[in-house]
Amino acid sequence: GPLSERPLMEVRLGELHSWISTCNFSPPGLLGAVQKAWSSYCAKYIHVRRGGPAGISMLLAGYCLLSYGWNYQHLKQHRWRKYH
Repeated sequence: GPLSERPLMEVRLGELHSWISTCNFSPPGLLGAVQKAWSSYCAKYIHVRRGGPAGISMLLAGYCLLSYGWNYQHLKQHRWRKYH
């Protein structure tokens, strides 16, 4: 199919620049991309007949990494140091 309709995992490395240039970076386009990613995540890990803890644990791990990244500058200043 056309390059703009291919998912990211099916784009070759040489075609990546062309694929990115076909993306819609306007606010409605970005919102649509986030909604599509969320619905595909939910379809794969959350709304399954016999699901395990993988979907919820990935959300929890992502939240932990994101909050650590947000608070890194604050945590870096309050580390215990051997020499001041």
